[in-house]
Order: sequence, then C-alpha cells, then structure tokens
Amino acid sequence: MSDLTSATTDDETSSNDYVLTVAPEALEQVLSIRDTEEDPGSIALRVEITGVKGTDYNYDLGWAPIAELDAEDDLSLQSGLSVVVAANSVENMRGAVLDLPRSAGQGGFVIKNPNRPAPVNPLDGRNIELTGEIPDKVTQLLEEVINPGLAQHGGFAALVGVEDTTVFLTMGGGCQGCAMSAATLRDGITTSIHDAIPEVTEVIDVTDHNAGDNPFYT
Repeated sequence: MSDLTSATTDDETSSNDYVLTVAPEALEQVLSIRDTEEDPGSIALRVEITGVKGTDYNYDLGWAPIAELDAEDDLSLQSGLSVVVAANSVENMRGAVLDLPRSAGQGGFVIKNPNRPAPVNPLDGRNIELTGEIPDKVTQLLEEVINPGLAQHGGFAALVGVEDTTVFLTMGGGCQGCAMSAATLRDGITTSIHDAIPEVTEVIDVTDHNAGDNPFYT
C-alpha cells in the first residue's frame, strides 16, 4: 500500500509520544485495508522517507511483517494497528501525523510533517564566476544556475531591482502563487545569492502571489 502524495501498548504511550501518529479517520481506513490481508495481526504499517521533493519529503507506505522488522525501527501500537517508522526516518518524522486529505475527491493519505529537509543549494559542487556590480551578478546567477532548475517546474525568478545591498526578486510562471515558492525563495535562492554574492545583505520577495493560479497569501 503506497498512496501519497520496541513495541508499546496504547495505554503505555500517548499520541504525543509517537514518532508518527495515525489520525482517527485515517486509522479506520488503514485498519479496513489491513484486515483484507491474509494474516492482519502479523503485519505493520511501515513508513519510510525515500527522498526529497521541493521543500517536502517523499514517503513510502506499505505492509511489513512485524517479525522481520529491524531492531532500530520505531514500532508502536495505535488502537490495534502496528505502526513502524523506518530507523533511518525516525528523526525526520518525529511529530508527524498520517491523515486523510482535506480536499474533496482526493484519495489516499497525507503525511503532515513538521520537519522539513535541508534546502538544496544549487551552487553545491559548482564553480561560477560572476562579474560586474550586484545587479549584473544576480542576473548572471539567476540565468545560469537558478532558473534552469525552476524551469523544470514551469517557473522562474527575476530581478526587480537593487537598493544598496538589498536585492528585490519576483517569482513567475509556475512559481507564482505556488505554495512552495516562498520557501524556495527563502531557503534556496536566497542562500545561493548570499553564498555567491556575499556583499548582498538581504533578499526580498516582491511577488504578487495573489495573482498566481494557487495563491497562498490571503
């Protein structure tokens, strides 16, 4: 089952102590699926982080025999459902909740995780020589390093202006109104600009996100 986007008893552990808590509505669905398996009591819902997509983790959900779990995995019993978080995912899933989507007509499950992966710096492993004043350097960085990556998602970043050592940027295309674009600018683009152009002291997003297809500012 994979449809996303030491054992303890329920009495021994509160939901706040679980690495991953299964919300009541999701629990009912998961149990109904599990009970169609050949030996429901012998398997656990196993969750593992398998990668990173943008500012979120990718997850894999599936059934795993309890007898074959690794000793380092985190196993809990929640209202009759055995839930295991893979050992390599425990620290990055602490406090997460498995729930049903809130959007009408959307199937599967969602994981609400308060943890976020470390931002990827597009400059990692690259040597790029920027020349000219701050506006020239920012423009070169956007064109040569940042926008090729954003273009894969139908978006781009553009320089609006520079005041002293403050840079003003806007996001366009698929990035305008995207719920991840503010985090992308803050965590990725801003970091890249500061690393490549240390004289820049501040990067400000002036995007009109309300004009995008999926505005997240209200």
